[in-house]
Amino acid sequence: MKLTVVGCSGSFPSAESACSSYLVEADGFRLLLDMGNGALGELQRHCGLYDLDAIFLSHLHADHCIDMCAYFVARYYRHDGGPCAPIPVYGPEGTEHRLTTAYGDTPTASSMSEVFDFHTVKPSTFEIGPFTVHTERVAHPVEAYAIRIEHGGRSLTYSGDTGVTDVLTELARDTDLFLCEAAFTHGREDIPDVHLNGREAGETAARAGVRRLVLTHVPPWTDPAINLAHARAVYDGPLELAAPRASYEV
Repeated sequence: MKLTVVGCSGSFPSAESACSSYLVEADGFRLLLDMGNGALGELQRHCGLYDLDAIFLSHLHADHCIDMCAYFVARYYRHDGGPCAPIPVYGPEGTEHRLTTAYGDTPTASSMSEVFDFHTVKPSTFEIGPFTVHTERVAHPVEAYAIRIEHGGRSLTYSGDTGVTDVLTELARDTDLFLCEAAFTHGREDIPDVHLNGREAGETAARAGVRRLVLTHVPPWTDPAINLAHARAVYDGPLELAAPRASYEV
């Protein structure tokens, strides 16, 4: 598998990065994890507008899904001959309604479903193209899911947004690459069931025995070097910060 960071800023875009969006590729299949603010523009650096095969939305906060409204425009009003065929979109309950409401004036109430084939995510195991995926609900103020993606005997796990939870530890058990949010700073924010800080991300990775940890979703007002140092204090494996346009072979 190849993982490409399209955007990794938390909460709102930074001057350097769009919000959460990650491209996973294998066997010619392209799966996008989240499409937050600014992601659609950055995505076009890595693949064409119509080259995605499926989309997974971890939850329905704007910094993880709002560019789906722009992507609707690109697929519905395609300049060379009508709407695109529907692409599978996996998201929490109410994803279609959330995106339709955010867009505001689709031609009809069902226009989103003309170009997006919506599937409701629950804790489960299923196939997306060549990938076997496992989804689990994590600790966030809205319904939110982490995802483990397996292919060819390798795995990567994406936390989405979450506070501390044993569910994430078990989902990430022995994963080859753990893409984990670290939005809060240890000793500064202490709000349960919202986000992890760098130390908590490191502790989760250590408990799960992951082989590589990549911290992501650090908001622009947070010093990522501090979160990285806090994670390094408790996790002794390969560790780095996500950066836009970085790619990893898994």
